[in-house]
Amino acid sequence: MHRLLVIAHVLGGLLMVFSATFLLPFFWSLAVDDGTARSFAVSGLGCLVAGLMLWLGTLRFRRELQPRDGALLVVLGWVGMAGAGAAPLVMELPDLSLTDAYFESISALTTTGATVLSGLDSMPQAINIWRHALQWFGGMGIIVLAVAILPLLGIGGRQLYKAETPGPMKESKLTPRIAQTAKYLWLLYALLTLACALSLRAVGMDWYDALCHAFSATALGGFSNRDDSIASFDSLAVELVLMCFMMLAVLNFTTHFLALRQRSLRVYVRDTEVFAVWTLILSSCLMLGGYLWWQGIYPDFGQALRYASFNTISLATSSGYMSTDFDLWPIFAPMWMLFLGAIASSAGSTGGGIKMMRVLILLRQAALELKRIVHPRAVTPLTLSGHVVDNRIVLAVLGYMLLYGLTLVVLTFVMMATGLDFITAVTGVMACLNNTGPGLNLLGPAFNYQHLSDLQTWLFAFAMLAGRLELLTVFVLFTPGFWRK
Repeated sequence: MHRLLVIAHVLGGLLMVFSATFLLPFFWSLAVDDGTARSFAVSGLGCLVAGLMLWLGTLRFRRELQPRDGALLVVLGWVGMAGAGAAPLVMELPDLSLTDAYFESISALTTTGATVLSGLDSMPQAINIWRHALQWFGGMGIIVLAVAILPLLGIGGRQLYKAETPGPMKESKLTPRIAQTAKYLWLLYALLTLACALSLRAVGMDWYDALCHAFSATALGGFSNRDDSIASFDSLAVELVLMCFMMLAVLNFTTHFLALRQRSLRVYVRDTEVFAVWTLILSSCLMLGGYLWWQGIYPDFGQALRYASFNTISLATSSGYMSTDFDLWPIFAPMWMLFLGAIASSAGSTGGGIKMMRVLILLRQAALELKRIVHPRAVTPLTLSGHVVDNRIVLAVLGYMLLYGLTLVVLTFVMMATGLDFITAVTGVMACLNNTGPGLNLLGPAFNYQHLSDLQTWLFAFAMLAGRLELLTVFVLFTPGFWRK
């Protein structure tokens, strides 16, 4: 019980921090007079009061978090913040059930981009701003932002930061202090978002469209304020801008930070993961462009390359934007794009999926095993970008991959048991587990998730949360040893 009260104290601080996020849609609503300001004011105030009461009520239990405390706090934090984020949706969209409102909120915070809403074009602007802002905060991790602020409340954040940040190698630090690291990463994230918004405005979007899509592009979330997503703009310039920023956001933000600090592009050249990510995605664009042209889907290679490139980059980076209904393409193309969404994002980026770092470690380990068969006495360490990878990391990656495969298989079978066909079930689970968004068939670009049953909706919501927190953080809570003293 004492341990839970310690976690409750920090959770109260997180909710207080999160309450500040309601200010953006509140002031936007006042500026455009769309009538939703009251809902955001009430929701934000309620979140603040709940967090303050929880924080003050457990003040005497304040202490530094232990490693396993961080895992429980992160899960409770995301669950609680998703609930708070759903409040204005319920208040302003009376036809939206609590289940669907929570799904929309957790989809935003996990940057999945799966939606249960339609009529986005005519929806109050502040509601769309809120959906996209949730994606933006979830992209870098609202908890990483809190780590930068919670030291002001006397709470350390190292275990919280390690539990939330994506990727297998979490010990590397940009700065000696975790809070300072979080601040630098958020500053870089904000600057990239500003550059994206200005670029979208320069190619013809108004400020409302530009801000919404800048939020979702840098977060690799894929929400749009249009029902037809990017297809509604029918603009090559808009697509090019979004492709550029998605390709930047899919890289490790630590790499961006080091490149800026050293004022050198050599940081990218020396990074094995950068080369692997960009090579895989760009070569897939060319391959699918040629494939669609060869199949006669588009009359010329240029048009095929345009649509193949945008949608491939979108799904490979786990964004989920759509410029056409790719579910109508030959099945190889969309399945390949969904597969890329599982592996193509860098560790430390806002993307989802397994992460390229893990893929590279597995490939290097497989190559070493083959080498040991030929040269059984050879001692060759596993290296990446010139650095030796510790065996503990290799074992952790192997364990993660086993858990990922089991989760994908089990959830697919469960979804089929609830009545979904195989393609809808497996692509839906892949899309949610990898935080990509659209699947195929009943969950393809021409549809959304609103026609699902409540059970199916909650299962997909669980998949999104587990995928965003990289499985281990969530599933460790189900082990008996976690709850022992």
